[in-house]
Amino acid sequence: MDMQLSIIGYNPTGAWKKTTESVDELLSYKSPHGITWINIDGLENADAINRLSEVHHIHTLTVEDIRDVEQRPKVEEFDDYIFITFKTVNHASKNGFEQISLILMRDTLITFQELPGDSFDPIRRRILDNAGRIRKMGVDYLAYAIIDSMMDEYSLMLDDISMDIETLEERALDENDGAFTPDLQHLKQSLLQMRKVVLPLRESLNILLHIESPLITRNIRPFFKDVHDNVIQTTETIEGCRELLAGVMEISLATMSNRMNKVMKVLTIISTIFIPLTFIVGVYGMNFRFMPELEMRYAYFIVWAIMLAIAVGMIFFFKRRKWLR
Repeated sequence: MDMQLSIIGYNPTGAWKKTTESVDELLSYKSPHGITWINIDGLENADAINRLSEVHHIHTLTVEDIRDVEQRPKVEEFDDYIFITFKTVNHASKNGFEQISLILMRDTLITFQELPGDSFDPIRRRILDNAGRIRKMGVDYLAYAIIDSMMDEYSLMLDDISMDIETLEERALDENDGAFTPDLQHLKQSLLQMRKVVLPLRESLNILLHIESPLITRNIRPFFKDVHDNVIQTTETIEGCRELLAGVMEISLATMSNRMNKVMKVLTIISTIFIPLTFIVGVYGMNFRFMPELEMRYAYFIVWAIMLAIAVGMIFFFKRRKWLR
């Protein structure tokens, strides 16, 4: 897979954007008096990543973390930059998430994406159209805007999950829904995966808040604090969804148990009715020679009448006791 490279330069008075497939060509573009945002889609080309890292003096361990797509969300401070990595929602990925890595420097931000396609287009449009405050702020605000857009994706995903849970609550009472259990397990796995992604992010942002670095100015720290609060709220929402899902599972189990009880009730009633009938036919099925009723002309019909009377009487008795419902 080829890497897709783009660079955006901006300052309060203007902005420009370039795209290329060559790192050397990318490095020739530089915003002399403003902010430079370099974005790399795809991590397959190790030589290109290494070349970019050499130019910007990115540590070898950071490069390894960038290319390790199983890396947990983390924040690390180096002499010339702050390294931030996290997971964001990407439905094209196998597990629904992709890794995003940020290199925050004095006037440059480099973002590495595991897969092409992202939720950063609104940020690019805000820069190019000079919408909002982003062109008036520093590179640390750009990093905040990217992380905040990732939180928006989490919120949208949780909204979809909440709607799916509501649907499952209704389906839990349907005894004939054969797809209910697979859908329930799929949703449970999605919540578990999201929990694994969000929980470490809370710790990482807490580290970011307490970093004493000139790369994060004092007036931007409240914005990162707001993102940290959103992560905490998202974590609580995930736990709430897990509890709701556990409740749906209990409803489903109760529905299955109720259905089984109904089946067992019917079978028990049928068995109970046939116990005395089986006893009667068992008695008259014995091969004794001298049985008084065997010589009676209407004994066969009398026995049938007795058995029918017993069956009807037991059904009437069950209804009186409200056992038949």
